[in-house]
Amino acid sequence: MIRSKAISKALLLMITVALAGSALAQDVVHAVAGAVTRVDKAGKTIAIKAGDGSEQVFKFTEHTAIRTSGAAAKGAKMGALDTYFAGKEGTRVVVRYMGKGADKTATLVEDFGKDTLKAGKGTVTHVDKAARTVSVKTENGAEETYKLGSEAVVETGHGVVRGTRYVAKEGDKVAVHYTEEGGTKVVRFFEKL
Repeated sequence: MIRSKAISKALLLMITVALAGSALAQDVVHAVAGAVTRVDKAGKTIAIKAGDGSEQVFKFTEHTAIRTSGAAAKGAKMGALDTYFAGKEGTRVVVRYMGKGADKTATLVEDFGKDTLKAGKGTVTHVDKAARTVSVKTENGAEETYKLGSEAVVETGHGVVRGTRYVAKEGDKVAVHYTEEGGTKVVRFFEKL
């Protein structure tokens, strides 16, 4: 009898952990950078052209947050996503989202304006954790050093982590989306390729 109760409790605990793990797995947040191509107010979707040339479409809700950065903040009038981005095709954004395929819902859209967010690709050559910098040899052979900003996010393929927690390794292939502040290239979105 005691053994049966212990087995039942262990089984119940395993089921609870499995269900919790399954729920958490569904709530993984990912991110992608690109330019706004269209906003569908009736369908409640926003489409962006990502760095790889693909168009990605995200649903939005009244809970989808909008964050402005730098030049985009000038004259920004916050409100619903559909009215905020009306007429702003070409605006560079980083979209954080949950879901997969055609069932992706934006949780946050960060607006960087049309010309502020820049992108580069290459291979990590050096990481300085103390200085919070990453050096990347770009596709054209130049060596660029980027500062990991406090608001930076990194898409790992398994979800988004804060840039301050990201540990790049030499040899990693990456795409870097950054802004320039006082001559310093500050990472806003970092993506392992």
